Amino acid sequence: MNAVETFNAMLLDISNELKDDNLKQLKFLCSEIIGKKQMEKVKMGVDLFQHLKEVNKLGPDHATFLCTLLEKIKREDLAKKVQEYMQKNASRDVGLPETEERAKVKIAVDVIVANLGKDWRRYGRKLGLHDAKLDQIREKHPFNLEEQVMEVINEWERMHTGDVKAAVLIEALRSCNLNYTADLVDKEIKSPNT
Repeated sequence: MNAVETFNAMLLDISNELKDDNLKQLKFLCSEIIGKKQMEKVKMGVDLFQHLKEVNKLGPDHATFLCTLLEKIKREDLAKKVQEYMQKNASRDVGLPETEERAKVKIAVDVIVANLGKDWRRYGRKLGLHDAKLDQIREKHPFNLEEQVMEVINEWERMHTGDVKAAVLIEALRSCNLNYTADLVDKEIKSPNT
């Protein structure tokens, strides 16, 4: 099991142990973070956790927020499970690429966000995002192309924890015939100033 699968298994376990009252309390605590429309769809803990992932409040490398929520609703037993997960997995460097590759990815992301524009949905599909996720991104940032692009890349990074490479971002650009942007990314990565 990779880090994401282990994390999801832990979330499922916690979800199964939540009582109806616990879920109501968690929904109340998260009402400012998750929109009312989304909150109405929350019927189980895993539904809530999925929304928290989408707004970047929860992930394999950051589960402190969930821990705090569980403590607030007096479920220290479940909070302890999250803490144990974090301690066990902290030593693994939860899937972050090496520093040099991380620097290349950061450069690629900056160039792509600045240049991609209206082709972001097609690019998102090439990176493996489903239309439902792309629709959520559009709803979240309806008038901000750069935020939409950033969200697509963040989602891709979450899907590929531990295997995030600039070359994949460039290849996806080329397969969308966005060669100009791909060339800009290449040029920036190879630039001696970076």
